[in-house]
Amino acid sequence: MKVKALHRGILRIVFSTALSCAVSVGTAHSTPSTQIWIPSTDIQPYKTFHLNLDTFIRSGKESPGNLTGAVPGQNLPPVYVFGPTAGVSPFEKIHAEVGFDLIYGGANTGFGLDKYPVYGHFKIGMPEDNTWIPAIAVGMYNIGTKSGDARKGELATNQDIAYGLVAKNLPVVGRLSAGGYIGNKKVLVTDQVDASGKFKSDEKGVLLSWDRTVSEISDKLWLGVDYMGGKNLNGAFSFGASWAFAKNVSVIFGYDIWNNKKVAGENTFTVQVDINFP
Repeated sequence: MKVKALHRGILRIVFSTALSCAVSVGTAHSTPSTQIWIPSTDIQPYKTFHLNLDTFIRSGKESPGNLTGAVPGQNLPPVYVFGPTAGVSPFEKIHAEVGFDLIYGGANTGFGLDKYPVYGHFKIGMPEDNTWIPAIAVGMYNIGTKSGDARKGELATNQDIAYGLVAKNLPVVGRLSAGGYIGNKKVLVTDQVDASGKFKSDEKGVLLSWDRTVSEISDKLWLGVDYMGGKNLNGAFSFGASWAFAKNVSVIFGYDIWNNKKVAGENTFTVQVDINFP
């Protein structure tokens, strides 16, 4: 079982002098314990500390008509996510973690979002037992510090995504997780506009994942696949592998396929370094 601090995403809508618009996206999440992209039911143990350093690199050049702020034919710069997560619950059956991340780069820099780099997250849940009872977790992430209404072109980072998940390990198959999320409808929008010219909200969706330690090869090897629904900047299908280079250090190598490339930009390669203390 992998424990990692999560997910990623910053957004601003800007209206041009013409009757067109653009959506600037910084692909990254503030990161609770995750799979590749979505949250997981894993939670940092009490009095443990986790440090994550995540990088997202574009796999291609942005196409004409993109709303990311990038010049067509050019790549968006990488996005970097750095932050701690700590386990804070002393109870055996109820676990909890809190943390924050600093998110820099990509389209964020040009649109001024790097002025508001802090994003918080928290999670509480119950671990899976050896009966039929699954693991359960609820939490929030991408709790930004800049409020605004992106539907009207205002700068905003407070996506404030709340989620719930259940997960169960199955023999041979691995762990299956399912749940859903809902965020701030003023910030999570699509590239579509309504009759008044405002961007339409798309603030909720499903969360699905499969992951497994491939002990047949090595206990150090972990594989994961996850999906986040929605046509907002966070919706994606992601997959990857992790290798434990030491007892407390692992690195994920993954790939993100965005549901709506007009707002999220081109697909990304991701490298995520996770360090646990003690």
